[in-house]
Amino acid sequence: MTDAFVTKPKPLVERKDAIGRLFFLELSGGRIHSVSTDGTDQRVIVTGCNLPDGIVVDAAAGHIYWTNMGVPKVNDGSIERADFDGGNRKVIVPEGVTHTPKQLHLEKRTGKLYWCDREGMRVMRANLDGTHVETLVQAGEGENDSQDATKWCVGITVDPKHGQIYWTQKGPDNAGLGRIFRAGLEIPKGETANNRSDIEVWFDDLPEPIDLELDLENRVLYWTDRGDPPLGNTVNRAPIDPPTRNGRAQEIVLGSLMEGIGIAVDVADDRMFVTDLGGSIYSARLDGSEKRMLLYAQGNLAGIAFA
Repeated sequence: MTDAFVTKPKPLVERKDAIGRLFFLELSGGRIHSVSTDGTDQRVIVTGCNLPDGIVVDAAAGHIYWTNMGVPKVNDGSIERADFDGGNRKVIVPEGVTHTPKQLHLEKRTGKLYWCDREGMRVMRANLDGTHVETLVQAGEGENDSQDATKWCVGITVDPKHGQIYWTQKGPDNAGLGRIFRAGLEIPKGETANNRSDIEVWFDDLPEPIDLELDLENRVLYWTDRGDPPLGNTVNRAPIDPPTRNGRAQEIVLGSLMEGIGIAVDVADDRMFVTDLGGSIYSARLDGSEKRMLLYAQGNLAGIAFA
């Protein structure tokens, strides 16, 4: 373990004021669940979702936002919002505006939602009410490009302090062509989403990187990988500041997942929450120790968020 990961140990004593709740997506059943972080008090709060994949929580406003992938060949993806209890459900980005929206990120200070569009091969953002939809990165265009999984944008997170976005392009199944990219939050002047010059390959040769989370306090990037073991079915992390680059300090902190998808980090209480397509939710310390299964056999699970 490098010095970048040395943090003061914290007890995993769940205080009543720190338990919080998890919101997770049941992809196979089209449902959104809420559960306490100890795995109790599980509730179904939203039904009838069209292949939900990414979810974020606005705790202050009492809202959840989620993406519906829809059927990739139909271009019927959308983004919805609801209250914590599932009430006041509303479509904010309608079908046809985004093709296959995947992981979603909330940047509250600027009032923006960021997401990746897989078959659309795009990194996108909009206001919290769904207005002013923008394409920030266009990795490919047209039917032929949409068949190339190396151009599929999947996971996303934002570093507002340094004005940067990170996203994954997962590549074909277990091909070792997955990559994590970085670019500015704004397209350089005089450039477009198709030709912007500030895109960096932050990591490459990964099995199948999926969702991202960023620990802004310690400047560490976390991601799930649904590829085959030993490098896949894992949670990974690495510092994001120079001189660490191009995978030289990548660390696998959690393994033995059944195609890992969603990840949420609770830095204040030194814990992460992870979902997999096998239907399980796990908790662990941020270094991967004290791994615990909270729920299992929940269907095919996608995104997860912590409040």
